[in-house]
Amino acid sequence: MDFHCVTTWSRLNLTWGGTSFADFYRHKVAPRLRDVQSVRTVVLRGQDGYRTTLPLSDLLAEQVLLADELNGEPLNVAHGAPLRLVAPAHYGYKSVKHLSRLEFWSGTPKVRPAAFAFMDHPRARVLLEERGRWVTGWVLRFLYRPLSPFVARRFRTALLRYEQQRERGHRDA
Repeated sequence: MDFHCVTTWSRLNLTWGGTSFADFYRHKVAPRLRDVQSVRTVVLRGQDGYRTTLPLSDLLAEQVLLADELNGEPLNVAHGAPLRLVAPAHYGYKSVKHLSRLEFWSGTPKVRPAAFAFMDHPRARVLLEERGRWVTGWVLRFLYRPLSPFVARRFRTALLRYEQQRERGHRDA
């Protein structure tokens, strides 16, 4: 599957492994719900505090996974270990890393976006270039492109800090 970031970069032909979200929902979630037909929205939360929402109908698409592997290897921390949602039809910010909690709602919950509200589209579909709210996709593409190096640098710094803390913890144990 291809993975597209809202800031204009893409990674093509990635091989994710895991469990189909639709199978997980059908076998583990739906049997526990009082009213299966009422669920419309899912809140996805990561261990790092990140959160977003997607319509349940989008999550039940064939290629959506609860992934624990990438390219034949166990998922590492940089790519969202131990578990990550992968929704290829949506921009990457909907593919929550370090997935820790799913909430199933009948309506549209009030979830504060992890970024500025204009940057969080309710669906964020790649084919429709839904990069954010209230602003046309091509305008955001133009604005986001110069931010890519900054975002990548910030991510590398955070990952390095995490790895150093983890190394210190192993030495102290």
